[in-house]
Amino acid sequence: MSILTLGIIVLVYMFLIAWLGYVGYKQTNSATDYLLGGRKTNPVIMALSYGATFISASAIVGFGGVAATFGMGIQWLCLLNMFMGVIIAFIVFGRRTRRLGAKHNARTFPQLLGMHYNSRAIQIFVAAVIFIGMPIYTAVVMKGGAVFIEQIFHIDLNLALLIFTLIVAAYVITGGIKGVMYTDAMQAVIMFICMFFLLFWFYKVMDINFIEANRKLSEINHLVPDRFQAVGHQGWTSMPMTGSQQWYTLVTSLIMGVGIGCLAQPQLVVRFMMVENTKQLNRGVLIGCIFLLVTVGTIYHIGALSNLFFLKTEGVVASEAIKDMDKIIPLFINKAMPEWFSAIFMLCILSASMSTLSSQFHTMGASFGADMFPSFGRKNNPNSTVGVRIGVLFAIIVSYIICYTLDAGVIARGTALFMGVCAATFLPAYFCSLFWKKVTKQGALASLWTGAIASLFSMLFFHRAEAAAIGLCRSLTGRDVLVDVYPWFLIDPILFALPLSSIAIVVVSLLTQKKKDNGIAEMA
Repeated sequence: MSILTLGIIVLVYMFLIAWLGYVGYKQTNSATDYLLGGRKTNPVIMALSYGATFISASAIVGFGGVAATFGMGIQWLCLLNMFMGVIIAFIVFGRRTRRLGAKHNARTFPQLLGMHYNSRAIQIFVAAVIFIGMPIYTAVVMKGGAVFIEQIFHIDLNLALLIFTLIVAAYVITGGIKGVMYTDAMQAVIMFICMFFLLFWFYKVMDINFIEANRKLSEINHLVPDRFQAVGHQGWTSMPMTGSQQWYTLVTSLIMGVGIGCLAQPQLVVRFMMVENTKQLNRGVLIGCIFLLVTVGTIYHIGALSNLFFLKTEGVVASEAIKDMDKIIPLFINKAMPEWFSAIFMLCILSASMSTLSSQFHTMGASFGADMFPSFGRKNNPNSTVGVRIGVLFAIIVSYIICYTLDAGVIARGTALFMGVCAATFLPAYFCSLFWKKVTKQGALASLWTGAIASLFSMLFFHRAEAAAIGLCRSLTGRDVLVDVYPWFLIDPILFALPLSSIAIVVVSLLTQKKKDNGIAEMA
């Protein structure tokens, strides 16, 4: 494809992004508009924005590479995403979240918990975890988009990263959540169309059908590289050997970390507070399920099947064609798809990256300007959003810097890591705020601290994937992890931290509720 044609496609895309951001800016007249879209967001727009925020470049590039390397076992994550991330999230959590948010007039996730528990400390703690921890996830998403552009068009990685970061920054800072939602919806449509075509074109190029493709993939199990067989790889149509190193990584980190962690993602939870009533929220369920099935299901499926393509064209399986799993999908698109589709798929990756990044930046900015420092820049104007905008800018700069420190193959792991931390830290307090009347402020605080500390401690001293890379445990003890007995160093932090934080909120709430009841009885 000529540079001129590519340039026209990108310019049209950028023009639409700029226009939608401008529409969002013109419709933003107050802090509530900037943070929640005035609580009157169209349910279709909300559902598309939710899906686009959910599916980032890490899902397409990172998890697609995982599927290419280790097979279709990752499809369990697609099912869990639909069940937990849409059906349970919308029907079970979403309805009560919308009502609770309206009751307290909460405009952010930290406000929702802080106001429910009548605790400024809870609000600040949740906001601080978001503002400090989310840049790691954001940097992973940024890298996913930049890696794809680098591989497909041989554009300098630094230049690609800088350009689309500046574009996202422009419409998030100016347009607020309305600008984010409108651009998300357009980007979701692009992602859906691209994934649908990708699935169709693969079978056309390979000249096989669904059943035949899966049969042929099963027949090449003997080509699994020795280094992957050693960690439990049994073939691309099979789960890893139960109890193996790869099984623990796939099940505890990727499937459970992301599958459960999606329920406590602040940038997703806030979407439930943007619609006017429960009926509108219900309309988003079908849209969300279809969107996730086509987008995530396709890339995981095609990722595994890409081994057949590389074997046919390169004589080796995907992981041997290129060693960095984060670059497998970009290489596959570049070689297997029509030249014009590479440009369109670049827009898909940009859309996935930008939709998630915009929501993350907005969430971090809101945590800074609306939760941690709510009076910043609002002394003379209660509706001022200058504090939030400054928070967005600072979050962008920090994320941009972190992106340069990330190693190869980190995209999927980094996504699972942050979502797991969110689940362990936020989920018990969030769940109990919706469903348990006896939960207390002290119980919620205990759970939040327990989840955060247990997650951090596990990453630093128990889970080898992070502990070895950080090196603190080795510098203190001379070992990568404190417990090097198999399989403890492979179990994801979520399996330690989430049960502990859940126990903490129940035990402390029951103890403090009992003291509260006794105090009331004595006064009577």
